Amino acid sequence: MTVLASLSRTRAALLNQAGIKVTRDPARIDETEIKAFNRRKGSEAGVCAMALAEAKALTITARHPRTLVIGADQILNCNGTWLDKPRDRDDARGQLRMLRGQTHELATAVCVARDANVIWHEIQRPRLTMRNFSDTFLDGYIENLSRDDMAAVGAYRIEGRGIQLFERIEGDYFAILGLPLMPLLEFLRGQGELSQ
Repeated sequence: MTVLASLSRTRAALLNQAGIKVTRDPARIDETEIKAFNRRKGSEAGVCAMALAEAKALTITARHPRTLVIGADQILNCNGTWLDKPRDRDDARGQLRMLRGQTHELATAVCVARDANVIWHEIQRPRLTMRNFSDTFLDGYIENLSRDDMAAVGAYRIEGRGIQLFERIEGDYFAILGLPLMPLLEFLRGQGELSQ
């Protein structure tokens, strides 16, 4: 059995579709404090994303001895500003106005822990450039935001209508969705969790 230290339906679906059956067990850590600590230290977004992923995985290992626990997190960094999931539609509008016409990075971290030890980790940094869309497009986009869109940093999901926001995407598709899947699968094969 493998445990995902998250309630993320997207990450669980990616793993299940790849043939890895996971149990979701959210860590419910204080992400705000970890982010604040990393900002005070001057950490870059990837370091903070990894700290969050590791905190999640390590918290869950106590409940699942001798089990591989996957922790993952992602931070959107636009010109040094880190964005969180929007609080409401007005916040989503503000985030999208800030991102419009800009390139941002999604620092995406994943780790695997067992028995209070991180035994593997990976960070990927896809870069996404939003097109300079009109206010009319933005109004329509905000009006049709789904609950899933609102649960995503930047108020978009590229696997849905959010793809219309972009003019260029560089990097791994799965990392953009929140999980560097290919390197994780390679690690799991090395652990005997998947066939070689």
